[in-house]
Amino acid sequence: MATFKINELGCKVNQYESQLIREQLKLAGFVEANGKPADIYVINTCTVTASADSDSRNFIRRAMRFNPSAKIIVTGCYVQKDADEIKKICPDAVIVRNEEKGNMIDVIGNCRGTLQRAPTYDGISDFFGHNRAFVKIQDGCDNHCSYCKVPFVRGRSRNRNAKDILKEANNLAGAGFKEIVLCGICLGAYKDLIGLVEKLERIEVLKRIRFSSIEPVYLSKDFIDKIASSKKICRHLHIPLQSGDDRILKAMNRKYTSSKYISLVQNVRKKIPGIAITTDILIGFPGETQKEFNNTLSTLEAVKPMRVHAFSYSRREGTKGFYMPGQINKDQIRKRMSKVIKISQAMSYAYKNKFLGRKVKVLAENIRDKKTNLLTGYTDTYIKVLFDAKDDIINELIDVRITEVSSDSVIGRLE
Repeated sequence: MATFKINELGCKVNQYESQLIREQLKLAGFVEANGKPADIYVINTCTVTASADSDSRNFIRRAMRFNPSAKIIVTGCYVQKDADEIKKICPDAVIVRNEEKGNMIDVIGNCRGTLQRAPTYDGISDFFGHNRAFVKIQDGCDNHCSYCKVPFVRGRSRNRNAKDILKEANNLAGAGFKEIVLCGICLGAYKDLIGLVEKLERIEVLKRIRFSSIEPVYLSKDFIDKIASSKKICRHLHIPLQSGDDRILKAMNRKYTSSKYISLVQNVRKKIPGIAITTDILIGFPGETQKEFNNTLSTLEAVKPMRVHAFSYSRREGTKGFYMPGQINKDQIRKRMSKVIKISQAMSYAYKNKFLGRKVKVLAENIRDKKTNLLTGYTDTYIKVLFDAKDDIINELIDVRITEVSSDSVIGRLE
């Protein structure tokens, strides 16, 4: 029986789509390879940065080395604009565009006579290796930030059918998932997100609903009020900032100022006490001066996020940023990155330390910490907690009291 392996890069949407591909292949009679060379490799690529492009190419080369006779399927955002580069590496690669992922079996065709026709399948019933299931509700983006290639490879914003989302969420909850993470390329652009969430809240066995990322412009008063009043929505919002300087924000084509972002976060915290705010910072945008970078540091100090995902600017051909003067050298970017990381670590510790001695609800994960062999799990505020327990509580929401907080970890004990 033919085997397959999926290698994925990038965002939660890509992870969701990898699971969709996995289930299609299994329905077609393939078996997932377990550490051995596979007959089919599916490389689900990312192109958000030049580093992601490089990683995507490396996965292709690695698959070719593991099994030179394997069928190589390459899909994801990198293929949308760079299929020719992929063909230079692997001339026999089968290219599957993003819009064709949901019909992977027809695209692949018969593989050495082993393929049985799979039924049409628009949704997932499991989430391989996870205790929290990602549910894609939206695709595409209309924002066209000047550094971002994603709108060119994902297309315009569009909603997934609400009935399909609800059916999938019900199936996942029935399969034992107690938390789902709603994800999209631009999640906040989903029309009637509040209405969708209210329907999801009615799934009795579903205990938590989490949002992957929400752009500031979509955080309306009604949306914030909905989170505040809900018993199932997690008290955690990832709100990308990118820069804390107004000139840079305008050059990035971001639709807010630093002061509006700060006011938004302050309002969210007023309505939802204890909520965790996480964010993205893009370092080294063309023309960013030291003074403007310092403004970003000042904005971070005002916001005090629980976690910061800092990443360096990457020139993406076709974007407005690609043609802008004042490209920042890599050494300067590394120095600025170091400062952001240092500040973000201090703010992360300060937020987590507020929970010292407190009892929290944790969803126990199926992965143990490698250093301590303790079980791990996440609070609704997205704090990762380590605790001593047996495997029989995996995938359960349990009470844990926080006993130790350090810069590296949060430790608790079962209550």
